[in-house]
Amino acid sequence: MSEATNTPDVLYWRQNLVVCLLGSFTTIVAMTLILPFLPLYIEQLGETEHALVVQWSGVAYGATFFTAALVAPLWGKLADLYGRKLMLIRASLGMAIAMSLMGMATEVWHLIALRLLTGLLGGYASGSTVLVATQTPRERTGWALGTLASGIMAGNLVGPLIGGALPPLIGIRQTFWLAGGVIFITFLATMSFIREERRPTARRHAESGGWSAIEDKRPVILMLLAGMLLMLANMSIEPIITVYVAQLVSDPAQVTMVAGIVMSAAALGSILSASRLGKLADTIGHWNVIVAALAVSALLLIPQAFVTEGWQLVLLRFLMGLSLGGLLPCITSVIRHNVPDRVAGNILGYATSSQYAGQVVGPLAGGFIGGHIGMQAVFLGTSAILGLSAIYGWLARPRGQQ
Repeated sequence: MSEATNTPDVLYWRQNLVVCLLGSFTTIVAMTLILPFLPLYIEQLGETEHALVVQWSGVAYGATFFTAALVAPLWGKLADLYGRKLMLIRASLGMAIAMSLMGMATEVWHLIALRLLTGLLGGYASGSTVLVATQTPRERTGWALGTLASGIMAGNLVGPLIGGALPPLIGIRQTFWLAGGVIFITFLATMSFIREERRPTARRHAESGGWSAIEDKRPVILMLLAGMLLMLANMSIEPIITVYVAQLVSDPAQVTMVAGIVMSAAALGSILSASRLGKLADTIGHWNVIVAALAVSALLLIPQAFVTEGWQLVLLRFLMGLSLGGLLPCITSVIRHNVPDRVAGNILGYATSSQYAGQVVGPLAGGFIGGHIGMQAVFLGTSAILGLSAIYGWLARPRGQQ
């Protein structure tokens, strides 16, 4: 057995993967269940003009990703210095508090401020990615990260469905409080079951590391750009889905339900494919899977601009989810394999930050283009972005992947 797999932290990598998987699932569920009722909650907080409700919904949704993008490198650096488990404890406790406080908001700006605070304090799923990526044996990294991504995508699938079902039963404010309670359970599980054995020299090495510790920065920079463009392309469609579905569904009462299914279809596809694509990437190369996923997704976006029935959009989003399922795990694996252990958390923090940047810009760009040019332009423009990314990724792939 290699030295890497004999270290104490690696001995517990399966146990930690299970805790991170469940913790990421519950925190993502709590974060995404707000999507179906966010405009309704903003109306309850006093905003009645339709245009402003849509505007503030976009601001409130993107606020979390904005602050998360700013602090992700800092949390990654602190994880290298003081331990990845500590960052998960901080994230789960901070998110539990912020989520519970959202249920007590009385003004729109309260909600936006708390969404900003959630991004500032949160990041459990990204912290789990760092923990799993840095302690899993390298030959199992793709599979482990793919499995973790399945849990994250499962949260993205279940969250909107729960968010559509719970408020009519228990109320919007009570839904926030319940979500905060679930995240608090995640905090307790993280405290009790995550095992991270810190090596004595880890802190000293982390303090001396950074970008200068990376010998070949080119693959890392390309992966940072790929992650940003992926999230930008994916999130650019989110703001217009409900309005787009309203054009396809004749019964207005079914619009919200169909929109929720459309949003969940891509997540379901990603759940089914993430671990399998991760395992495939361990065999044929992560770079090849990244390029193929980008190309297939670009092609699938084109017919989405011309669908005439709701089921057609659901099917295409599901197929797109299948193709994108292994993309983020593969991006993380490429970064992980090209940086030293002592700075992995810091660099993966930059990767998370770049993805959050895409999640901020994507909805803003999609909403603007959809409102001023047309919804078809959002799908076609997103297709062009992913297609060009695939071509560039193929041309710029390292020699070992050619």
